[in-house]
Amino acid sequence: MELIHAFVSAHNVIISAGLLILAYVFIATEKIPKVTIALLGAGITIFLGLVSQTKMNGEELNPHYFINFVDFNVIFLLVSMMIIVNISTRSGVFTWIANELLKATKGHPIKILIALGLFTATTSAFLDNVTTVILVLPITFAIARKLEINPMPYLLTEIFSSNIGGTATLIGDPPNIIIGSAAGFSFMDFIWNLTLPVVVIMIIVLGILTLIFKKQLHADADKMAEVANLDNSKTITNKNLMIRSMLVLGLVILGFVTHDITHIQTCIAAMLGASVLLLFEKPTDILRDVEWNTIFFFIGLFIIIGGVEASGGIRLMAEWILKVTQGSQEAASMLILWASGIISGVIDNIPYTATMAPMLSVIEKSMGAEYTFPLWWCLSMGACLGGNLTIIGAAANVIVSENAAAEGHPIAFLKFLAYGFAVVVISLAVCTAYIKFMYLG
Repeated sequence: MELIHAFVSAHNVIISAGLLILAYVFIATEKIPKVTIALLGAGITIFLGLVSQTKMNGEELNPHYFINFVDFNVIFLLVSMMIIVNISTRSGVFTWIANELLKATKGHPIKILIALGLFTATTSAFLDNVTTVILVLPITFAIARKLEINPMPYLLTEIFSSNIGGTATLIGDPPNIIIGSAAGFSFMDFIWNLTLPVVVIMIIVLGILTLIFKKQLHADADKMAEVANLDNSKTITNKNLMIRSMLVLGLVILGFVTHDITHIQTCIAAMLGASVLLLFEKPTDILRDVEWNTIFFFIGLFIIIGGVEASGGIRLMAEWILKVTQGSQEAASMLILWASGIISGVIDNIPYTATMAPMLSVIEKSMGAEYTFPLWWCLSMGACLGGNLTIIGAAANVIVSENAAAEGHPIAFLKFLAYGFAVVVISLAVCTAYIKFMYLG
């Protein structure tokens, strides 16, 4: 055992980086559940001594203790928001809002496409992408059946909108939660710095999709009337729950917004809100529906990346970025933005962002907060918007694809890529102009 630890200690950078790359490969191939890969990788990382099993190093705290690398701000915020959204959804309030929006379109197919896009983008900014598409999919298929049209334009619009809208806020997409915790950004920091490019991208993408699908979106007047007169009176299944959950959700978001005044961390605000709602529920029923696979995936991933960080691998990556860009803030920003957009379309953006965040923290220590500030936003926009590149680029994409196939409308990989490539290039082009104008001018 001592020989193994001696060998690992002598080659810790190569071994820790090799473990991370191997985990990436298995996550990308999806042959084994990614949570299993993450936990196995974490176990091996600890076993090999790349991170320490002991909390104390003599009389001092051990900086390489494996627990230190798990970002519990991210973990508690994710779990708490999952609980709040799960409870709120049970009241039927989000379905009611979507139906009211659709009724306002008078059943016009093109107006419905715009309405579904705006609803999905806005909801994704305050819930999460996966929950949003799960909410909107049944409504989409029902509308398409009523109008007797192909749901494909709507499904593609919802995928693109969920990833674009989720980019705008701290809680909209998991990569932003990781970035917010690593950079110390508040909820309002994301709003101030990302809302404008997201709105511009959303308008452009919706406009292009409307032009592309215009010829496919036609329906008879009587079919349109059915949608215009949707019965939404029984959608709210529990009025008291709706009032309670919306009040708590509103207060939690208010807590996020006022962080700069109260200095209450977002994870604490979310945890308090989730706890209040759980007072009125059976915790076992609610906690059963928390996506524990995602939570343990994050925990395992943090430990694997902790091994790379403890070995000095993250520092070497940061030095390489600075060397390649020759210290140029603009070159570093563009490299991170476009590389993040392309890589996140091919592999899961969560492990990618979890690897990049500590690297940017190292760059910040070396080059200063002012130099690194735009780099954080480049990472956020690239990682979140890049999810639109392929059908496996984000969890929301996969869920829509699986549901579409079950309904008899499979989304071909190459067909999606044709649309996704255009959307991502347009999105990153807008982000490039925004970053240059706002931070590099």
